[in-house]
Amino acid sequence: MPEFQTMFTRQRKWMFFLLSFYVLGWGFTSQQSIFLGLILGTSLSLFNLWLMARKIDKFGQAAAEGRTVRSLGSFSRMATGALAIVITMRYPEEFHLISVVIGLMTSYIVIMIDFFTHNLFSDK
Repeated sequence: MPEFQTMFTRQRKWMFFLLSFYVLGWGFTSQQSIFLGLILGTSLSLFNLWLMARKIDKFGQAAAEGRTVRSLGSFSRMATGALAIVITMRYPEEFHLISVVIGLMTSYIVIMIDFFTHNLFSDK
């Protein structure tokens, strides 16, 4: 599991980097609703990444002990996405809907990019 933790740490760093970039974009550009939508979506995506990492860790421990696990938390991640959409629909002048959806997908994009770059540059 240490390899899994280092992978999660790398992905978390990339997410924080993107969040800091979005905050700078929100502060210094005129497209504030787009960047605020990206910030909201990416923040909740980071939360989903943390939930997924925690569930996978519990799943690995249960598999090592021979126990079964109920689920990997798909409902929790979908509920977080629904929360983001509800917030966006409640305050449409503040948040750009497409940016929120793109932000929600950020963790999955970061996971794929991390997978490809790690496999490309790892010493085998």
